[in-house]
Amino acid sequence: MTDPLSDLIPVRPTRVAVLGAGSWGTTFSKVLADGGASVMLWARRPELAHEINTGHRNSDYLPGINLPAALRADSRLGAVLEGAELVFVAVPSQTLRANLTAAASSIPSDAIVVSLMKGIEQGTLKRMSEVIGEELGIGGAQIAVASGPNLALEIAKQWPTAAVIASDDLVTAQTVALAATNKYFRSFVNTDVIGTEIGGVLKNIVAVAIGIVDGVGYGENTKASILTRGLAEMTDFAVAYGGRPETLSGLAGLGDLIATSESSLSRNNTAGRLLGQGYSFGDVVATMKQTAEGLASIAPVLELAAARGVSMPIALQVAQVLDGTLDPRDIAPHLTTDDLPQGE
Repeated sequence: MTDPLSDLIPVRPTRVAVLGAGSWGTTFSKVLADGGASVMLWARRPELAHEINTGHRNSDYLPGINLPAALRADSRLGAVLEGAELVFVAVPSQTLRANLTAAASSIPSDAIVVSLMKGIEQGTLKRMSEVIGEELGIGGAQIAVASGPNLALEIAKQWPTAAVIASDDLVTAQTVALAATNKYFRSFVNTDVIGTEIGGVLKNIVAVAIGIVDGVGYGENTKASILTRGLAEMTDFAVAYGGRPETLSGLAGLGDLIATSESSLSRNNTAGRLLGQGYSFGDVVATMKQTAEGLASIAPVLELAAARGVSMPIALQVAQVLDGTLDPRDIAPHLTTDDLPQGE
C-alpha cells in the first residue's frame, strides 16, 4: 500500500541557512552539507567566517574537524539568509528573540524555520518554537524543532547517530528530515512539538544533577536512580503541558537523556560536575566557554511545574545547589518522597 503522503513530500531542500556558528550550529551545518545541501552559516565574528571559508575549520568550537567545502560562512545576516528554503537556528536560547528581531527582515517569507535550541525563555516561559512563531509571525506549518542524542563533537567526527524532527505539520517535519539525513546521521519525524521540545529542555536539568553526583563522587546506583526518576519527571511535565508520553521514551527523551547525562562532552554534565566539586554557580559560568542551557532553564521550568502542579524534586534540588542552599553531597532527589511508599 502506498503512503498517501508520499506525493506531498517535497524534493530534498538544497539551499539552507544556519544561524549560529558555535559547536552545535557548525556541526549541524556539516550534517546538512554532507547530506547534499548548499549551506550558509552565520558567524557573528567576521574572523570566524573567514576561518571557515578559507581553512574549512572552526578551531574555537570544533578543533581538529575538517568542514565540507559546501559549507560557507558569512557575518552578514542578509547574505546568509538570501534564498534560504530552510533556516536552522542555533543560538543561546536566551538570545533567540533578539537574534530573530535582527534576522526577521532577511528570512524568506516561505522558509521553514527550525529550532536547534533546547531552552525555555526566561520571563515569558515560552518554548523556542513559540518564540519563533511570535517573532516571525509564522504558523506551525513553517516551524520545526530538532532534538535527540546529539553531542556535537561525536557527530562532527561522523559517529553514527539519530535525531527526531517535530512539526505540527508532518510534511514540514519530513521536508526538514530529508535535509538532515546522511550516511552517519538519520532523522526521524513526529508531530509532537511540545513533547520533543520539553524532552530537550528537561534532560539538560537531569544531566546537571547527574554531573553533580559525579562531581561529589557517588556511584552508578545513585546516577541510575536519578536518571530513571528523571525520565519519570520529564514525562509527567510533558504530559501536563500537552506532550505525548511516548515521545519521552524516544530519541528526544530517553535517547537525549542518556547521551547528555553520561558524557563528559555534555556541557550540562560538565557544569554539574563542577558544582559537585564545590565550584559556585558564578565560577561554573566563568569557567565554561559555552552555554549550559540546563542552568538557564531551571527557574522557568520550576515556575511552569508549579503552575500545573507537577512535582519536580530533581529540578528543585539542582536549583538549591545553584543558589547555595543545598550542599552538593546532600543531593538525593529520589529520596525526597512522602512517608508512604509511592508507586513507580
